[in-house]
Amino acid sequence: MSVPSRLLPATIAAPVEHELVIRKSRFLTVVAPVASSEEADAVIAAAKKRHWDARHNCSAQVTGLLGDRARSSDDGEPSGTAGVPMLEVLRRRELTDVVAVVTRWFGGIKLGAGGLVRAYSSAVSETLDVAALVDRRVLQQVRVAADHADAGRFDNLLRDWVSRSGAVLGETSYGAAAEFEVWAPAGAVAGLQAEVSALSAGTVSAVDTGAERVIDVPR
Repeated sequence: MSVPSRLLPATIAAPVEHELVIRKSRFLTVVAPVASSEEADAVIAAAKKRHWDARHNCSAQVTGLLGDRARSSDDGEPSGTAGVPMLEVLRRRELTDVVAVVTRWFGGIKLGAGGLVRAYSSAVSETLDVAALVDRRVLQQVRVAADHADAGRFDNLLRDWVSRSGAVLGETSYGAAAEFEVWAPAGAVAGLQAEVSALSAGTVSAVDTGAERVIDVPR
């Protein structure tokens, strides 16, 4: 993986809903994490089926590791007043692998083009304000093998270290030794190696395997 982690858009941890009422029109928004444009389309289809009585189910989606695939739909609203403003909110928030669907029940009062743009933008923006964000980072694999008798000490050390280092714990396996897996930012590996060495008086090493992976890290 050659993409610097600072260039990777974030995503959200779980679906979230939010409702907004503007001049008697009801706007119900769902924003959901997705793994592909096909999953995003399925979320949109489900919203349309669920809210069959609504006049509009407008949508915007951004997918791909770099957020390089995007689509939007006004679903009957005047061109450019719904889907594109929604998409712009996702872009401004630097998100990917996410879909937003805003369902509108018309309240009898026309909002005008500018009012619709503000309404659909606000609907998505306010929903994202209550979403839990997840950062995408390119992390390196580090393995630590310790005697079973010392496994508890290293488990505590590693859990504490990842909590303050932007890293995540991977799998732990128990064979001839207790082997811990850590996914760490490249610039933090040396610090982990120093702490492991200090705890073991130099008898245990944190080995950088050279493997890299894009990992979702909750903020």
